[in-house]
Amino acid sequence: MTPYFRPLALTGPDRPDGALRLAGGPLWFDRLERLSRTAPPCVIPATDAPADVLARLTAPRAPVAGLDMTRTTIMGILNVTPDSFTDGGQHNAPAAALAHARAMQAQGAGIIDVGGESTRPGALTVDPEDEIARTAPVIAALRGAGLDLPVSIDTRKTAVAQAAIAAGANLVNDVSGFTFDDTLAGYCAAHDLPVCVMHAQGDPQTMQADPRYDDVLLDVYDFLAARIAALEAAGIPRTRIIADPGIGFGKTQAHNLALLARISLFHALGCPILLGASRKKFIATLGHAPDIEARVHGSVAVALAAAAQGVQVLRVHDVFATRSALTLWQAATKGSSDDA
Repeated sequence: MTPYFRPLALTGPDRPDGALRLAGGPLWFDRLERLSRTAPPCVIPATDAPADVLARLTAPRAPVAGLDMTRTTIMGILNVTPDSFTDGGQHNAPAAALAHARAMQAQGAGIIDVGGESTRPGALTVDPEDEIARTAPVIAALRGAGLDLPVSIDTRKTAVAQAAIAAGANLVNDVSGFTFDDTLAGYCAAHDLPVCVMHAQGDPQTMQADPRYDDVLLDVYDFLAARIAALEAAGIPRTRIIADPGIGFGKTQAHNLALLARISLFHALGCPILLGASRKKFIATLGHAPDIEARVHGSVAVALAAAAQGVQVLRVHDVFATRSALTLWQAATKGSSDDA
């Protein structure tokens, strides 16, 4: 069986001799964990890995939608839905959405992710017309007010993406991994749009019924590798693709934790990695925080653990708390506050 190679990310004020920079970012590695479907994990020197693996692990990630992917970017969540699991109905009018987007920008968000269809477990599919009515006016309001951050549209549907891009969005974030609407990848390719491709097992209505995997880490990796290859075949270069393992989408708590513990494996895809774990159920369970507002602490902890493995994009509800914690973590590990 083909092995998989996960970089064991290191940080600190000095880089060890012979250590390799991870994805052109602030972390480095000198060892890899070799994973297989047929043998136990083992740690090997980085120099023992195949040259093509090292090339993908070390190549600096190109900017995506104008964002520097050699630094950690915070993606602020702007749900314009009546029924999202944490903030449904709070920002689904253009004025409220604009105020929240401006607040997230001031707090340190580098991109705003606008979504008009709840993808919480059990959620039903929203008609494209309704989703457009929720998202396009909000994006137009953001642009009309002079918001200069990149904006992504969180949708599975081509018609919704088209309306959002026309209103001023810059990136398409598809939780179905471009499997729900078979015309969406072609539209993104034709318009030179960057994309985020996510793994999900099943659809939101059924995904948490009884998710099962042979090996969740390797199964998700193989799915994303296949979808990235399909997007490339459709005309979207790897340099315009972000990969998201899809925490909570058709996954139990054990599945989520297995992915988080070894999330640096996904650097071998040669794309920036996005993590969207903010406020999710496993954080409430492990953090003893059933109330939504109390999940900020656990959400920040998970975000920092991901940053320590080189994850480039953190999709969060609590921008200020995440940005503050990330800045302090970076300063503490570097031993200085410059460019933290």
